[in-house]
Amino acid sequence: MLKVNDLIVRYGVIEAIKGISFEVNDGEIATLIGANGAGKTTTMHTISGLLKPYSGSIFLDDKEISKVTPHKIVEMGIAQCPERRRVFAQQSVEDNLLLGAYTRKDKDEINKDLNNVYDLFPRLLERKNQLAGTLSGGEQQMLAMGRALMAKPKIMLLDEPSMGLSPLLVKEIFTIIKDINRQGVTILLVEQNAKMALGIADRAYVIETGRIVMSGSGEELLNSDSIKKAYLGG
Repeated sequence: MLKVNDLIVRYGVIEAIKGISFEVNDGEIATLIGANGAGKTTTMHTISGLLKPYSGSIFLDDKEISKVTPHKIVEMGIAQCPERRRVFAQQSVEDNLLLGAYTRKDKDEINKDLNNVYDLFPRLLERKNQLAGTLSGGEQQMLAMGRALMAKPKIMLLDEPSMGLSPLLVKEIFTIIKDINRQGVTILLVEQNAKMALGIADRAYVIETGRIVMSGSGEELLNSDSIKKAYLGG
């Protein structure tokens, strides 16, 4: 479904992404793990069209999207749930969710998807008229994920969904990620919590200083001695 070929991304003279290639198949949960500053978020922003690559290509369902504008990329089926939530603090929970569907015109389907989001995240239903800025960190994460789902994506890019959350909430968020995937949404997950990410991933990539240094199934990387030493405290 998603294919990245020889991607190079620069900030001025600094090469943040140094020729990475990877793919995500339809229906998979794929994860990109790595330390802070490894290039994970830059990769996500480039797939979403928020950054333009210096060279290389990105394909969604065999169509190149490297030069497509961000809102068109959303229409084509990629939605990003950004790092640090980025909810609209002065808007209600429901308004935030409906903003996720801004590229869509199918009102009946939008209402159906809104109800689906409330089924996945019952706490959002309880707080649907509350200002998003008054929600807890965990609730804001649920809202950001729900908002991305409202775009009706083929593939959802999740950037550090566990950041700043308690272990109990992290567990809940990862259960919901699996539920979303079971509903037919392909997931590309960027995470510093390598153990949780590898535990649910079909496919995994390790990125270090802008290069992919290892790949395999989530289980293979979870059992790798070098990964245990570098990322799992083992």
